[in-house]
Amino acid sequence: MARALASAVEDPVQRLRLRVRGSVQGVGFRPFVYRLARTMRLTGFVLNDSAGVLIEVEGTCASRFAEAVRVQAPPLARIDSVDVLEMDAAGGELFEILESVRGQAATRIGADAATCAECRRELTDPQSRFFGYPFVNCTHCGPRFTITGALPYDRRQTSMAAFPMCAACRADYADPESRRFHAEPVACPDCGPELSHPVGEIAARLLKGEIVALKGIGGFHLFCDAHNDAAIDLLRLRKARDQKPFAIMVRDIEAARLVANLTAVEEGLLKSSARPIVLVEGLDGLSNLIAPGLTRIGLMLAYAPLHHLLFDALAQRLRDGPAALVATSANPGGEPLVASNDDAVRRLAGIADLIVTHNRDIAVRADDSVMQVIDGAPSFLRRARGFVPEPVDLGEDGPCVIATGADLKNTVCITRGREAFLSQHIGGLDNAEAIRFQQETVAHLCSILDIRPDYATCDLHPDFRSVRMAESLGLPLVAIQHHLAHIAAVVAEHHVTEPVLGLALDGHGYGADGGSWGGEMLMVDGHRWQRLGSLSPLPLPGGDRAAREPWRMGVAALRAAGRIDLAPKLWPGHPGVAHLEAMFARGMQPARTSSLGRLFDAAAAVSGLCLVQSYEGQAAIEFEALAESPHCLPEGYSIVDGMLDFRPLIVHLAERQLCGVSASNLFHGTLIAGLVDWAACGASQAGTSKIMLGGGCIVNRILAEGLANALRNLGLEPLLPRMIPANDGGIALGQAAFARQVIKNDRGHVEENPKCA
Repeated sequence: MARALASAVEDPVQRLRLRVRGSVQGVGFRPFVYRLARTMRLTGFVLNDSAGVLIEVEGTCASRFAEAVRVQAPPLARIDSVDVLEMDAAGGELFEILESVRGQAATRIGADAATCAECRRELTDPQSRFFGYPFVNCTHCGPRFTITGALPYDRRQTSMAAFPMCAACRADYADPESRRFHAEPVACPDCGPELSHPVGEIAARLLKGEIVALKGIGGFHLFCDAHNDAAIDLLRLRKARDQKPFAIMVRDIEAARLVANLTAVEEGLLKSSARPIVLVEGLDGLSNLIAPGLTRIGLMLAYAPLHHLLFDALAQRLRDGPAALVATSANPGGEPLVASNDDAVRRLAGIADLIVTHNRDIAVRADDSVMQVIDGAPSFLRRARGFVPEPVDLGEDGPCVIATGADLKNTVCITRGREAFLSQHIGGLDNAEAIRFQQETVAHLCSILDIRPDYATCDLHPDFRSVRMAESLGLPLVAIQHHLAHIAAVVAEHHVTEPVLGLALDGHGYGADGGSWGGEMLMVDGHRWQRLGSLSPLPLPGGDRAAREPWRMGVAALRAAGRIDLAPKLWPGHPGVAHLEAMFARGMQPARTSSLGRLFDAAAAVSGLCLVQSYEGQAAIEFEALAESPHCLPEGYSIVDGMLDFRPLIVHLAERQLCGVSASNLFHGTLIAGLVDWAACGASQAGTSKIMLGGGCIVNRILAEGLANALRNLGLEPLLPRMIPANDGGIALGQAAFARQVIKNDRGHVEENPKCA
């Protein structure tokens, strides 16, 4: 009796109100709270509203409830904060789930998630009503972002509004004990979406060597057999994709281990609910046409119910090991991903032998995300399905800004409070379809965030289409230099508030002086920045053509080094080389560039690796693939007045006509050594130990890891992009973050549309 009285004193009845913010709608949060409250014998309620999830609990265990919510949350929930307010006891006997409350949204929906283990089990269980159903899902998995038009995340706001629930699905949807309680995409064969073709037919056509366009979660894939050279060759021909690597999809992690040599971190990424494409070291067994000239392949696991059913059907027909499928985005001619049925018929009829559709609309398209492991941790090449719209925390509140990114690998970014929402990959803004997609993306982000931006920010380039988009918004405009945005993105992600040194290692970017930048050393301090140095500029003969034809940069680098006499020996009989050599002799003075990307092109050209590129970055990617044990040519570079000059290295490669592995090892090793020496000098000048590494060249794993390790050995602190791509896909975040610093410190001037240059 004494113990019972003591317990009553220690645990008085309390009523607490909890405000839970984050990605907490559509992930089974309310039924989780319902079950937790009942287990703890608490009364009260839970509901969704525009700010997230609102909970009131009352009872003797109320004080322990908040911590339990944080620790035991559902797998797809992302909790940003739990605010607790004590209230007067109100009594009551029940804990209830109440209807959602509308208002201006301050919460967010979750990203699309791969099919969970329970749904996969039901797919193969003949006793389940979801047996063989290609759209099975629950609150732990399935589409979210790609089917949602607006918040709150309720069925009527999604593509599932067109499918009234049958009695069985309605019962699951209304049952707090079911994992389908308020799972907005819930459906079954009696009431849900339907596939246009039987799965068995799809499998049979693939094994016959045909190309299949298959509608998925965020758009259409083009599939073919990854063991069939003829099918892959035909896909390359029809898609006009001569050499750019394709991604591969396999059934599960066991199948992945048969086609690739995987690290533990890579396996974790492959198995994550986001199911990205992961760049991994390939093993023998797949067609050599998948990734010509490369040692790594892009690999992903099946992530939608339809994928699992398809691999089951293929397994029944194969006897020589697990199936592997080429799985590439269905976007002919560099256009955005195809997402609608009508669009698929119009744009894919000349590519696919079979077009498989379904009648659940894709509200917003999203490509597969692409990742790799750099310096022991995940790193993005493309951020889209599975991660968008998860925000980047900027660490502090600020004005609502929309950033329109760059013209290549375009993304847009909108800030709300302390959060930055980077859109899914849009792509190159060089066609009308892509520009429309960008406009759709801006409208959709504003809708699901329920905001109207106060400011816009964009690149400095006077001819960028992304700049035209920013100007069309009619908002006060801040223009941010391209490479500054690369560094600002890394600063923002890592919440650095002190002065930093940034190495922006990139292709072309419009410089503050109107020139072509791309290998820059910047000092950044809040809203202030300074260019401390750059790579020694090289001629850029032909302008943009030089990026497509590396031989031009090879000739230009030799000309800049005073050794153009080597050009005829390296490329005998090449008419373009002879013509360019003659033009230089007549006094031609082309524009110059400090771009590291163009230096890569020059090195690849003089090494005989790649004279003409069939896809962006091909020369650098193939050069990276050859590197095994980088080593330095000590006299291969010099640093004078902040200029880092690699012309001696280019001449050395040309004189000895080094090629293949030896050229790649020497180039990467010397490049790393020179950049590290340069950064150490800059860090001393700037009075900082923090080195931000950004720009498209940082997706080069050999370069990024070599820089990071060498900088750490000098006692410096390198920081790499982790939550956003290092390439132009992360530019919009940097624009938005730096523009907020400018607005905060110079609000009056911003109204006159300044340029941060």
